Amino acid sequence: MTGKISPSLMCAPLHELVFYLQIFEEAGIEYLHMDVMDGHFVSNFMLGTDFIKQVRKLTSIPLDIHLMIDKPDNKLDWFDIQPGEYVSFHIEATDHAQRLCSSIREKGAKPMLALNPSTPLCVLEDLLPDLDAVLIMTVNPGFAGQKLVPQMIDKIARLKKMLDSSGYNHVEIEVDGNTSLENAKKMRNAGADIFVAGTAGLFIAERDIRQCITEFRCCIN
Repeated sequence: MTGKISPSLMCAPLHELVFYLQIFEEAGIEYLHMDVMDGHFVSNFMLGTDFIKQVRKLTSIPLDIHLMIDKPDNKLDWFDIQPGEYVSFHIEATDHAQRLCSSIREKGAKPMLALNPSTPLCVLEDLLPDLDAVLIMTVNPGFAGQKLVPQMIDKIARLKKMLDSSGYNHVEIEVDGNTSLENAKKMRNAGADIFVAGTAGLFIAERDIRQCITEFRCCIN
């Protein structure tokens, strides 16, 4: 399976957003990562509903919506979720994970469970039939620019082994957090499929975004 890139739009310069989206389309970027934060589940606010709806008008690249919010079950309709998009949520944020997965799938989207660094893989045991992907947070969620939690490389490898051994090797593994070129190689070797790329690997000051995409592709393929 070829590695896929999902640029984190909270790291993109807002005044150049159209420019970046055009480059992403030309480069064949697979997804656009949208960090949604409510100031409660994580102590930050980011990327509201109107921003997400406007981005859809500017590009045909499917969205990869990461809901770092409490009670996402009651808020899916806020985001006008479209067929083919990924929607991830945290197990700690909902009381009814299977029901939430079903609601996401009813909209034609693909449910993904996000695991914080301290959230164990065992929470997946009864959820794998309901998921299209698992998001391994390799930093604690809420802010860009954090250092990798080093044991997350092994967590990716253990998840890959779990998926392969239980017949769910079609479930993709996404990684998010300090995906530098060096770390992305390690994550790919451990079994990651989709890479959320932010300030560590893609949006690098004084670097041409096209060259950054090319280098990142080389690291994950």
